[in-house]
This record gives sequence, structure tokens and C-alpha cells, in this order.
Amino acid sequence: MKRKTFLQTLALITAGIGTMKLTDLLSHAQTPHNNNSAKMPVLFVGHGSPMNALQNNPFTQSLKKLGQQLNLQNPPAAILVISAHWLTRGTFVEASEKPETIHDFGGFPQELFNLQYPAPGSPRFARQVAQLLPHASETTDWGLDHGTWTILLHLFPDAKIPVFQLSIDYYKPMQYHVDIARQLAPLRNKGVLIIGSGNIVHNIPLSLQKGMKDNAQPYDWATEFDQWAYTRIANQNIAELCNYQSAGSAGNLAVPTPDHYIPLLYSMALAQNNDPIEQVYEDILLGGIGMRTFKIG
Repeated sequence: MKRKTFLQTLALITAGIGTMKLTDLLSHAQTPHNNNSAKMPVLFVGHGSPMNALQNNPFTQSLKKLGQQLNLQNPPAAILVISAHWLTRGTFVEASEKPETIHDFGGFPQELFNLQYPAPGSPRFARQVAQLLPHASETTDWGLDHGTWTILLHLFPDAKIPVFQLSIDYYKPMQYHVDIARQLAPLRNKGVLIIGSGNIVHNIPLSLQKGMKDNAQPYDWATEFDQWAYTRIANQNIAELCNYQSAGSAGNLAVPTPDHYIPLLYSMALAQNNDPIEQVYEDILLGGIGMRTFKIG
């Protein structure tokens, strides 16, 4: 899609913050409201292969169970996803009323391309994000990429809850992402479920080598780094999580590029001292794809 290339190379100038339009008022009126005043949790989901959208396996079953629990305890008014698959220069928030389902992959069966996740967008909350993040710009030039809709198909299969995304400025240091994530904290008290979607361990080339040999045994470095990250997640040690290279060769092999790792920092930056952290799922697939998923709060 040409718009993806555009978003990755050119930052929009204006944030478009202004008075609420009639369409925003209508969106507000039609948006489900959270009647529970409790603070929303935060999720990190290791999304793995797009094929999980079609599959019934232990990972997708864990998402279904988690979604049922969230709907019973504190159903979201909206969902904000920071996905590893929306990388830009600059920070953008998707403000479409009806975001499209983006099939941003190739080489998979047609059945996967036929899937749609027709959730409404949330221009109202997108505007609030743009107000919280002075350097963020609203755009309608994206949608829901597979880091978002493949997991929401299992978490919230009815696709009734408004969904929008925040892009990852790929050219910024780790601390930048921590800092802007913390500015999103007020959304937790407004019924917004924030989800970081990536993979803590994500080495596609070495995983493909395992796949071609039909060997699913995790690499030692993958297990080592997953446990390194798990300990720091449990202790809410975000400073060390930002410095994943300090894990040595295991960190460099597990995170050869930071795109799938950065969403973890958004989730962890939103954790507060009294927030419990519940591990929802853990596994390492194809030797080097970490599926660790957890709930904060």
C-alpha cells in the first residue's frame, strides 16, 4: 500500500486538534461506555504468526479466556493497540470511523485474506491521544494491521468495541517510547484497554531455519532471553528492559531488530507500583518466536 510507505517516510505537520465536530459527537453517542469506574488493565500480547487468526490452539484459547474475563469484569469502552506492524517516522494515531482490516502479509492461504475485523474506530479517543501526546498527529491513512486484528478476533470476537492504533516511531530511542506511553496513563481511567502487540523474542531468519528442519526445540538463547525479560517484567524493571543489549548475545539474537520488542515497553511503562502482573501465556515457537502474553492490573 502506498500509504504505508508515505507514513514511514514523512511525518504529518499538524495534529488537527480543534473543537469537536458533529461526527465526533455522533461517535461519542454511539460508543459503548464503560460503567465500571475501575482502572482498566493493560495487556502485552505476543501475537506470533497471522495464522493464529484461523487456529484453535493453546495460545488462541488463552486469548479467548482472557477476553471473556475482561468482558465480565470491566468491558472496555475502546481499545488502543500499539502494534509492531505500524512503524513510522513521527508518531501517529489512527482516527478513522471505520478502520479497514489490513492484510499486511503474503504467502498465506486465501482464507486468511478473507478474514475481516469490522470493529468501529474511535475518533473521539484518538483526538484525546493527540491531545495527550503533543507530537502525535491524527491520520485516517491506516487501519487495523495484523498485529491488532488477529488477536482481537479471539479476545473480542464480536468486533463491537471501537479500536484504534498508535504508531511506533521507529527512529526514536527506547526511552522515547517509555516517556510517551506514560502520558497515555489517563486513558486507563476512561475505559480504554491499551494493548502492546509484538513478540519479546522475535528472530524470523533463525526460526525459519528450525522450521525447514522440522525442529521446534527452542534455541538456548531464546529461552535465556525470555527468562531474562520475564524476571524484569515481574519486577517492573523498565530501565533494564530498555537496555535489552545488556543481556549479551541472547539479547542481540532475540531482538535483532526492535520493532516487535518496542510494544513491550509501552505496556510496561503503563504499569503502576500496585498493579499485579499476571502471565497469561508463554511458549517459544519455531525455536525463536516468543509468545509470552501477560496482563497488568
